Amino acid sequence: MSTRAKGRDDAASPGAAGRSQGAAVVIGGGIAGITAALALADGGLRVTLVEGRPRLGGLAFSFRREGKAGELSVDNGQHVYLRCCTAYRWFLDRIDGSRLAPLQDRLDVPVLDARGLRLGRLRRTALPVPLHLAASLARYPHLSLAERAQVARAALALKGLDPADPALDGTDFATWLHRQGQSPRAVEALWDLVGVATLNARAGQASLGLAAMVFKTGLLSEPGAADIGWSRVPLGELHDTLARAALDKAGVRTVLQGRAQVVSRAADRGWLVDITSGSKGSGAGHTGSEQLHTDTVVLAVPQHETHGLLPDGALEDPDRLLSIGTSPILNVHVVYDRTVLHRPFFAALGTPVQWVFDRTAASGLTGGGQYLALSQSAAHDEIDTPVAALRERYLPELERLLPAARRARVRDFFVTRERTATFAPVPGVGRLRPGARTRAPGLFLAGAWTDTGWPATMEGAVRSGITAAGAALAQLGRPHLNPHPAFGRGNPQPEAA
Repeated sequence: MSTRAKGRDDAASPGAAGRSQGAAVVIGGGIAGITAALALADGGLRVTLVEGRPRLGGLAFSFRREGKAGELSVDNGQHVYLRCCTAYRWFLDRIDGSRLAPLQDRLDVPVLDARGLRLGRLRRTALPVPLHLAASLARYPHLSLAERAQVARAALALKGLDPADPALDGTDFATWLHRQGQSPRAVEALWDLVGVATLNARAGQASLGLAAMVFKTGLLSEPGAADIGWSRVPLGELHDTLARAALDKAGVRTVLQGRAQVVSRAADRGWLVDITSGSKGSGAGHTGSEQLHTDTVVLAVPQHETHGLLPDGALEDPDRLLSIGTSPILNVHVVYDRTVLHRPFFAALGTPVQWVFDRTAASGLTGGGQYLALSQSAAHDEIDTPVAALRERYLPELERLLPAARRARVRDFFVTRERTATFAPVPGVGRLRPGARTRAPGLFLAGAWTDTGWPATMEGAVRSGITAAGAALAQLGRPHLNPHPAFGRGNPQPEAA
């Protein structure tokens, strides 16, 4: 049995007499689904958001863990964004979370080489592009003078590429870098340093089109485009607690632990969504199963789940979705009995360690000590490695990088694994990614894996949700939010349908 969300008639409820105009159902409560639900509600629709987990946030979430170091708030993985991620910045504003995930004043990335513990920094100045990175590159100790000159030439060549060119999608980034005279050391110390973290793939497994998009947008568009931001609180505070409050305020009915079983056409050309649930929705509760009758459906779930829910004829070739692979991320969590790192984060070279973040304050760690999180992208070779083996591998590496760790006691060590963290950005993936619209009127797709032009990031997820909602509202003849170029400049401006 369902009841009504506060402030709105529950148009998509069992037993409703026909379909009420202006109803929408969003399936999937990750960042893409939350965004779509908010945008549809802002456009005047009565929205139900259905999420299979007991919380929102998708693959950017946190959980409570009782371990040897006490109870901690643990993020499943370290998520960052850049100043150029204007859609995600809009999302943070929309859920009143910007103050909790501030940006650096200026890009500053410490890069520590385990071979000799030599520290370099990638920093920008206020000079125009590309001079904003010139001083940093000139002093970057991890490349020779000749390699720095070759990097500068490659950057200029990259600036001339069009990421939307289909030919770039069919080429791997490593091949292009080799043609530009980039040495293996340059690939390790610069191109993969950035690319692995943003693409979740090394240069040899990454589409040149997506790599060009990342580097052109982040490093070669505006001086401050690559300034880094990250949450100073557990991700659940942003993507679950604040997001739910924003959804409630917008009048969205949120159904947690609700799974869509079937999406089918109704006799009146609307949509029927059959869900099973054992949770409480926002404002009221229901259990068991129900059928939602609605005008609009947004599928904001992973590609394989989307394939299973698509009605016949919705996509010309739905099996293409099954060809979009996934790439894993491994996160190693270490709690020491003392402070061993005196900066918020750093990247590493000459070691299996990729990026290390200080999560002490965000985790709520008490009793002294420090909590470090290692983010290991493109972790195909280690994603199923036992915890004991990972401990033997990574603790000595941290002691190489952080001399203070050699004298510290490890209070806790654990790992989190996301085996399908992102879609795999391999050459050719661009032709597989569908747009927001389907061939079925009223049915739309969202998710970072859809054709956003971006790799699988929180930015791509937000863009997909706004695009799907905008397409739905336009089809209904309603004003909708225009995601470009207003993201990050206050609220998006209304655009006539």
